[in-house]
Amino acid sequence: MPTFVYMSACDGCGLCVDICPSDIMHLDRDIRRAYNIEPDYCWECYSCVKACPQHAIDMRGYADFSPLGHGLTVLREEDKGRVSWKVTYRNGQTKEFTFPIRSTRPNSIRPPDTFPQEGDMGDQLLAHEPGYLKVEKLPGLQKVE
Repeated sequence: MPTFVYMSACDGCGLCVDICPSDIMHLDRDIRRAYNIEPDYCWECYSCVKACPQHAIDMRGYADFSPLGHGLTVLREEDKGRVSWKVTYRNGQTKEFTFPIRSTRPNSIRPPDTFPQEGDMGDQLLAHEPGYLKVEKLPGLQKVE
């Protein structure tokens, strides 16, 4: 279900623009409100929905089941470290799901120049091993003679 923005609730903070992996959330320069420029290209990751502090972004239902009635509400509770989803199915049944927020802090991901370079391709270690594993050295097989 692609996303859309409630213009009356959006304050133009731009968090949805920053977090959108498919780069389809944009800010209208004239009215300073976010909007989805191409719903067909929405990955349906709902990162923008979860990141919006004003709860101004919602999911657009698909035409085959929207008229039958449904509902989906997302609540990001940063103080509690969780994201809650409330789903109301078309038969009236309601379910709630709660997950921990697993987002990384802004600028906490290593930049591309710290990843393996062309000369490192012969190395058997993966990017940032053993540092990300919090060990000094990876265990290995001992050569037996």
